[in-house]
This record gives sequence, structure tokens and C-alpha cells, in this order.
Amino acid sequence: MNYFRLTCVAAAAAMLVACGGSDDPDRGELVDPAVVVTTLTAPQIDAATASSGLQALVGKATCDVKVVALNYATPGARAGEISNASGVMLVPAGACTGPTPLVAHARGTDVLKTRTLANPQDPETFLLAAMFAAHGYAVVATDYLGYAKSSYGFHPYLHADSEATTVIDSVRAARNAAGTVAANLSGKVMFTGYSQGGHASMAAQRAAERDYGNEFNVAAGAHLAGPYNLSGSLRSPQPAAVAQLFAPYMLTSFQKVYGNVYTDVKTVFKAPYAGYIETLMPNATMGNTALLASGLLPGGTTSAALDALFQPGYLDSVRTIDSQPFYVAAKKNDLLGWTPKAKVLLCGGSGDPTVPPALHQAVMKADFDRRGVSNVVSVDVDPYVQAAYGINGVAPTDPTSAAFATYYGSYHGVYEPPLCLAQAKGWFDTVK
Repeated sequence: MNYFRLTCVAAAAAMLVACGGSDDPDRGELVDPAVVVTTLTAPQIDAATASSGLQALVGKATCDVKVVALNYATPGARAGEISNASGVMLVPAGACTGPTPLVAHARGTDVLKTRTLANPQDPETFLLAAMFAAHGYAVVATDYLGYAKSSYGFHPYLHADSEATTVIDSVRAARNAAGTVAANLSGKVMFTGYSQGGHASMAAQRAAERDYGNEFNVAAGAHLAGPYNLSGSLRSPQPAAVAQLFAPYMLTSFQKVYGNVYTDVKTVFKAPYAGYIETLMPNATMGNTALLASGLLPGGTTSAALDALFQPGYLDSVRTIDSQPFYVAAKKNDLLGWTPKAKVLLCGGSGDPTVPPALHQAVMKADFDRRGVSNVVSVDVDPYVQAAYGINGVAPTDPTSAAFATYYGSYHGVYEPPLCLAQAKGWFDTVK
């Protein structure tokens, strides 16, 4: 990705400025010089993966890894806006000197505004370093609009087009930084992401192949546990786990992007939530777990929490009326119907309660199959999750037990990600 030209940098520090449209040549230019935060040596990586039990999955490191902080120019979500996003580039070093493919990774939902992946102690950053960069892949991972160093006024959560531009521009930024940080890029690009990032990475691959085919040599995509079927999920009679966080985040995001999802926040949300829900996510002090425990969102079962959060009848209208504005906005951000040129891996775990594959991965694969798309493979890592974390290799079945709560509470955020990322690496290894 590329950063702003110097002519735009000063203004961008104070406000969003228009330096051109979505095809502006400044996209992906570095707003700040790329900075090597630290270098993780192969022995350091091995010690950490051995102590955490991760080494059996990722293997021993063959490369040192430079952790590089990026800050780059990218459009906002609305026409004519240009802003910036920060992120991290992970560069193979030490014994690894040959040309490397570039993996563009998109992270999962996190409502902590200050979080940046340009932090070697961030668990996701370290996992990417150990899984990919320590084995000869360069990696770039965005913090998204509205997070960390981004000056953008909100995060356009699950807005496919701005997710795509932010990820694509991170690739440009990595290319612009390559000379400074001694990254020897081969030109091949792979897109991957987990959870929200699976939605973002698929949107990015779609856009890169459709709009920038002469610029990007897209070798493969691996889209992991992503909510590809947003409108379908809104109509599910069984709400996904933690929907009291994801649903209002998506709804208020779409209102900021489109301006027509509702006319008055009080007609959608009950008090006291209507008073602050539009500015709650992302926030400067709390991540997902802390926010859910804070009382700022309703607790209890997911269904009870949604009843406490939304005005009576609102969710019923979303589930039943095709012209309902939230449903229409979600439909715009579904990813069904596109045809990839490079091969695609879909990965998830069938026991995932947060992004259920039956609503997303299976629907996405069926959509590809229905249209005769033959270069897509779908993988279910649930047997590995059960074997590693179940009771005697089987998922707990008593919903009143502590084991059940721990297992399903950890499934999407802890158990599933490294297993699907390992599948992604194996997929990329075939085309690197």
C-alpha cells in the first residue's frame, strides 16, 4: 500500500481531505516513514512457540522477523474522502534473503480503538510472525480505518468496499516500504483474514482481481471464519453469540456510511443505549471482553440482550421486510455472487457459535458451486478443535456446565484462528 503525498500529509493531520477519488495515485503512500519496531530472532520465536504449545502447529522458525510500523494513505468509506490507516509489516530476515510473497492479512473484530498490530507483543501479530514471516513470507496487516493512527472519524465496520480499499492500500504501503526495510518481495500477493478479517480479505481479493488486475499478481486467497452472508445472518432465528456487540456495531456503522438506515437512533435502540451507542464502538479503553463486562451493553443470553437493546419489533422488521433499511445495507455488503480468478480456501469450524459456518461458509461455498466456480475448497477444522479442546476429544454437551461455557466461549477467538491460519499457510505454500 502507498501513503499520502507530502502535499496531503499536513492537512490530513487535522482533517479529512480530498486528494482525489478512489483511483487516486496517492493511495498507499506512506504518511510517516516505515519504522522497524524490533526484530524477533528465530530462537526467540521458537522459545515462545515452544512454551505456548504453538510450535507443533507452526514448526520451527527458519527466519528472523522484522516488525515494521506503517501509516499509509487510504480512502474513507464515503465518496471523495481520503484518510489514513496504520498497520504492521512483518519482514523475513536473517537467514531468509530470497524473494518473498506478500500475505495481506485482515484482523478480526476488536472494539479497542487504540490497538495496533505494530506491536510484537500482540498475540495476533506474533501468530502471523510465527506462522508466516518466520517461514519466508512477508506479511502486511492493517489496523483499519478509525483505529490506532487513523484520523478517520469512525470505523466502517463490515463495509466491504472500504475494507477492500484499506487492505489493498496496505499492500501498496508494504511495497513502498520494502526498500527501506530490506524486504525482497517477489510480486505474488495472497489475501487472508479471520472473522471480520475474512469478510475484509474476501472483499479485497474481489476488488484486486476485478479492478486492479494489472497491478496485483493475486496468487491465492484464504478467507477464514468470515461473515460473508450478512443479510442472511440478520434473518437467522438463532442469533450468533455476542450479537449484542456485533449487530449494533454494524448497524451504526452502516448509518454513518449510508445515512439512511434510520432517522432517529431512539426508534432503533432502547434507553439508555440509544444515548451513546453511536459513539461506543470503537472506544479508547475497552476491548470486546471488557466492553461486554462493563454493563454498557446488555448481558444475559444473546436473545435477552438483543431484546433489551433494540426497540420492540425492530429486529422482526429486519427479519421479514425486504425493504427494511438495515437489511438493505447488509445486502449491499454480502459477498455472494463473485467469481475468483485465483484459487480460494474457505476455512472455519462447524462448532463456531460466533460466525456459524452454516450461515456463512456453507452458503458461500454453495453459491460458488451453484455457479460452477471450481477453484474453491472449503475446510472444517472442528474435528481438530474437538480433539484438542474437547472432553476426551469430544465437544462438551451440557450447556449448564463450566466446560461448555469455556469451550464455546473460546472457540471463535482462541481455538479456531491458529488452526485456520495453518490451513491458509498450507494453501499458500502450493503457490508461493
